[in-house]
This record gives sequence, C-alpha cells and structure tokens, in this order.
Amino acid sequence: MTPPVAQSPLTPHLYLPSVQRPVRAKLQHLSTDTRVVPHRHPWAQVALSATGVVRLTVADGTFIVPPSRALWIPPGVEHAVTIVEDAELLTLYLHQPHGRSGPQVPRSLDAAWRRCRVLEVSELLRALALELDVRPDGSADEMSADELQRERRLSALLFDELRRARPVPLGVALPADKRLRALCEGVLDDPTRHATLEAWAADSGASPRTVARLFRSELGTTFLQWRQQVLLAKAVSMAGRKMPMSRIAAELGYASASAFSAMVRRSVGAPPSRFLA
Repeated sequence: MTPPVAQSPLTPHLYLPSVQRPVRAKLQHLSTDTRVVPHRHPWAQVALSATGVVRLTVADGTFIVPPSRALWIPPGVEHAVTIVEDAELLTLYLHQPHGRSGPQVPRSLDAAWRRCRVLEVSELLRALALELDVRPDGSADEMSADELQRERRLSALLFDELRRARPVPLGVALPADKRLRALCEGVLDDPTRHATLEAWAADSGASPRTVARLFRSELGTTFLQWRQQVLLAKAVSMAGRKMPMSRIAAELGYASASAFSAMVRRSVGAPPSRFLA
C-alpha cells in the first residue's frame, strides 16, 4: 500500500514571522509513514520533534530528527518530510535580518548556516520552543503588551540558544545521478538488506566498479563510508524509540555492542552514550 501523501494541514502563511514576532511556532500531529510533499519557505526554519522521529530530505541529503536533535533549514531550501514514528512536529519559522543566513549570528559565522545542519537540542532550547504560542494567524496587534513582550523575550533567548547549539554529523548526502540515487534510497529504506557494494550494485543493475566510481565522483566518498553514515542515522532513529544499545547493534548487523560502540567512536569522536542520548 502506498504511504499517504499529505500537505501541511496548517498553511505556512498563517505563521509568517516578522520584526514584531520574530519566531512563530507551528505544531502538527503526524502519523507514521505520513509524507509531506516537497515545499519551501522564504524564511528560515527549525524543525524539531517534540515526540517521535522525523526524516527530512533536501536535494542533496537526508536528515534524521529524533527528539534530542533539531534541523536548521535555511530560507528557500526545498524539503520533504517523512514521519518515521508517530510524531508531534514542532516547526519554528524565524524572521531573518536582511542579508543574514543564520539565526541572527555575526556575519563571520554566516557560511555555516547556509546549508541544512542537525543541531543538539538543549533542555532550555526545547523548553523555550514549547512555550511559544502555536495558534495560527496571530498579528502583533491582537496580542496584549504583556503577551508580546514575553514572546519577544522568549524569541531572543531562543535565538541565543540556537547560536550555541552544537552541530551533529547526522546528515546523509544524496547524489544527483538517477542510478546512484535509486541505490542510495534503497539503502536508506533498508540499510542491512545487503552488507557489500557488490550485492547493492547487483540490485541496481550496474557493475560494482561503476557504482564505486559514482560514489567517488558524486559524493566524494566510498560506499562503505557512506553506508556507515546511514547506519549512524538509523541508530539515532532507533535510540529515539528507546531501544537498548545491544538491540540497536544487533539490528544494524554488528556482532556485539562493543563493535558498534567502536564504530560510533571512530565516526563521531564520541561514545554512543553521548551520541545517542
């Protein structure tokens, strides 16, 4: 059965950020396998999952967003959403000063914010986001002076927490070549179906040599390195569902939890207890 395709039930223009209301919040309750069709906004946004796990895909990559992480999406970037597990998706729409890329960051730091990036979510950042008004179509004129002042204080502190948020290497690059794209999407859907490049290449109808060459030219990496990033993203998704590390390791094809732990340390320079927290 084809998964349902859904447009956002709440139209984005009802949450337009402005100088008066620099951060607007939209909360959606979405079921597993719901897919929101590709779309874009003229403003920057932060997507975080209050509960559940979400996958966001852009032209050149895909990102897993469990409750402990958030995804920064720059203005104008087309993205699609797939719900991995029933989720409350909280989207923050951010007013950007003219010419700035990041969340009111110094211009010297702008370059890092011109691409999508996964960020750690501090307890304070999450609390601030959940305190924001999620009602649609609210103008500053309809709010009391106290309400507006409180929201502006929350927004200012939220911007500060975003600037401080640590980036996490959870993005998985995707190619433009159609043959390689189909293979990569197959790995994303079921990364443990095969363990070798030869087996995946057989599925795609291309030779292993051709697939290896495409990985180098399109993504600047080897198949094994790329698949490792997919496994890391899958591990984060499973950890978001409260799976124990021993089960995560087993389901990802590792002989032991210690072997999986060693891979995580090599890849991200941190133990699984921190990376999957």
